[in-house]
Amino acid sequence: MQKIKQEVSKLLNRLPDDCSLEDIQYHLYVLQKIEHGLKDAEEGRVYTQEEIEKRMAQWLEK
Repeated sequence: MQKIKQEVSKLLNRLPDDCSLEDIQYHLYVLQKIEHGLKDAEEGRVYTQEEIEKRMAQWLEK
């Protein structure tokens, strides 16, 4: 829990003093998505470039 509080504190210190609550929420959302992506990569939940190209080709054909 302490790490999360430290990350939020760092984020707040980087943002301008006149930022809105919406700005803070957006930056927290982005940080959360990055953390999830890094965890997925560490655990091997990734796709190769070839797999992505095949999936995109299927979506674009429709």
